Amino acid sequence: MIVFKRGVAAAFFTVLASSAYAHHPMGGETPSTFSAGLLSGIGHPIIGLDHLAFIIAVGIAATLTRHRFAMPLFFIGATVLGTLVHLAALGLPFVEVMVALSVAVLGIMLLSGRAYAPAAYAAVFALAGLFHGHAYGEAVFGAETTPVLAYLAGFAATQYLIAIGAGLAATALFATGRTADNVALRISGGVVAGVGALLVGEHLLAAIGLA
Repeated sequence: MIVFKRGVAAAFFTVLASSAYAHHPMGGETPSTFSAGLLSGIGHPIIGLDHLAFIIAVGIAATLTRHRFAMPLFFIGATVLGTLVHLAALGLPFVEVMVALSVAVLGIMLLSGRAYAPAAYAAVFALAGLFHGHAYGEAVFGAETTPVLAYLAGFAATQYLIAIGAGLAATALFATGRTADNVALRISGGVVAGVGALLVGEHLLAAIGLA
């Protein structure tokens, strides 16, 4: 019964990400002030299902290492870099598909019950961060420097707080304790992987004109 409750909690905790699925908290308008940029940055990681699911998974995965407070920085730093890449008008291939795939991949890693090296998590976080950040960049493309800097600060802080909060909640609710072979943890990974698979499927259907 305890395992079941933890599994339900894991699933519920993860699918909080499904509260919304959007990619621009300012209604499609490019931020023109510091406050607008900051609010847009704070909101973007929260209202995007793909981003939020991945950030939560980052926080949970980080608890499986000895660097739970530092590991999310690989993802966050890469999202900042990815945004700057977009603002420099440098393209990355299949951004939205890669974002969706990253959610599925990290979910599968958690679902597997295997103990991966911190370097493996760091690599996944950093690579995924470039694509997530490139997607973030669309919201401020063409904006002035001040709102862009506020936007970067806003989404960086929000992502870190979500990741750390997810990790602390996972430790308290699921008793992860750096143990990858944990039923509740694996259920959580399965939910994340499922979200990623649905997002990938959505993009594939859109590509062939069925969505």
